[in-house]
Amino acid sequence: MTEDWAAVAVAINQRMTELGLLQRDLIERSHVSKSAVSEIRHNIKQRRRSARTLEALSLALAWHPQHLIAVLEHRPPPQAEAPVLTSRQDVPGHLEAIEQQLWEITNRLDDIEAIKAQLNQISTDLSALTRRNSQPKTR
Repeated sequence: MTEDWAAVAVAINQRMTELGLLQRDLIERSHVSKSAVSEIRHNIKQRRRSARTLEALSLALAWHPQHLIAVLEHRPPPQAEAPVLTSRQDVPGHLEAIEQQLWEITNRLDDIEAIKAQLNQISTDLSALTRRNSQPKTR
């Protein structure tokens, strides 16, 4: 079965418009990273996503938790009051969710390291500038 990420993007964007949500609102409500939300909303980097990611987005959009999974799989979405079907035996699904979270943590740590490197460079530049300006001027 093929996955329809374009349909997911359309569904999310339409629902956000209906609810008057901005992307930052969706991020706050779903606790899904900005990059993941952006990639899904704009249908960029089509790749396997955790069911938990799509469930979090569905809930943030006031839908049934499996709404976006159904859209992705070309199935009619369940009604909001329908029972949630989950499996405690879904070890691959849980591992995939953990993998996604580790990937997001790794990206955030990389961002932090890049910022630290920039701050160190700025500190070095300021120190050099301070030393140069504190030296007596010779004519």
